[in-house]
Amino acid sequence: MSAPMRIAVAGAGLIGRRHIELIDASPDCVLAGIADPSPAAKEFAQARSTPWHSDHRTLLADEKPDGLIIASPNALHFQMALDCAQAGVPALIEKPVTDTVAAAQRLCAAVKRTGVPMLVGHHRRHNPIIKAARETVTTGKLGELTAVVGLWLLKKPDDYFDVAWRREHGGGPLLINLIHDIDNLRFICGEITEVQALTSNKVRGFAVEDTAALLLRFANGALGTVTVSDATPAPWSWELTSGENAAYPKQDQPCCILSGTAGSLSVPNMELWFYAQEPGWHAPLARETVVPAALDPLAEQLRHFCAVIRGREQPLIPVEDAMGTLAIVEAVSEAARTGQKISPGQIMEQAA
Repeated sequence: MSAPMRIAVAGAGLIGRRHIELIDASPDCVLAGIADPSPAAKEFAQARSTPWHSDHRTLLADEKPDGLIIASPNALHFQMALDCAQAGVPALIEKPVTDTVAAAQRLCAAVKRTGVPMLVGHHRRHNPIIKAARETVTTGKLGELTAVVGLWLLKKPDDYFDVAWRREHGGGPLLINLIHDIDNLRFICGEITEVQALTSNKVRGFAVEDTAALLLRFANGALGTVTVSDATPAPWSWELTSGENAAYPKQDQPCCILSGTAGSLSVPNMELWFYAQEPGWHAPLARETVVPAALDPLAEQLRHFCAVIRGREQPLIPVEDAMGTLAIVEAVSEAARTGQKISPGQIMEQAA
């Protein structure tokens, strides 16, 4: 049996500590160290007798981990990942891969130049629910995909915004939350080629949006709408409907509907609707429930990361793929700013 991978974590906030919990529980790896300059992180590491560093570079040099999980604020992702590439240390980068497409392009170049494997933490692609939804679409059970409806509606508590960067551009639901849902839609339905959008900050008046409405065109011809708000009590979001994270009270509701010429699927409750006999709006609809396997996607992501480090698997979400999701989110912001239709390709070209 191979020795466990020595995995370090940069950033010991909420998601960083969740990664640490998973490392502690994993048979594939052990925690090699923590990099985070905050006094709380230092105290946390010392209480565990875990090596602590105020800077990720000293952690890489002194601890020589087999891999690094980057769970720092978005603006730090690029430099940390670049330092990993230069040090020859594979990285799991929390989403978004970087804070801009331009930075992601530079990181892609570094990964290609060094050959150091990196994957991005769009962890829902590891969720059996999302995999089952993708299979339902790609195997033609819905026929030709025609329309997609996505909802991300919930209310963040007031003290969430006590952290200054969450009130500024880049700290709102588009880049922090919607990026997950956009990645889901790309993975399940195919590439998004064009977006239109409106955003609003009328509820809180911060520099960052609290509400957005999106219109999407997919490469396969399907159209989609996505509505986002972090200022409303509502059950229609992945967090509250999927049961993925026990910290959120689970609601028996869908947050996404995928419709095609042969049927429709609500996600994540996975109800498949279709005509069992002759189709038509007066005919009765049949309903089946798709039952995916039970699996913690974050734990599966960690297992996958260790397998990538060992060279046994290729990254499910490499940097270049995650850059495609980030380009769509930037296209949404640009479409809202200009009132124009924007393609992810335009964003890529402007960033080059």
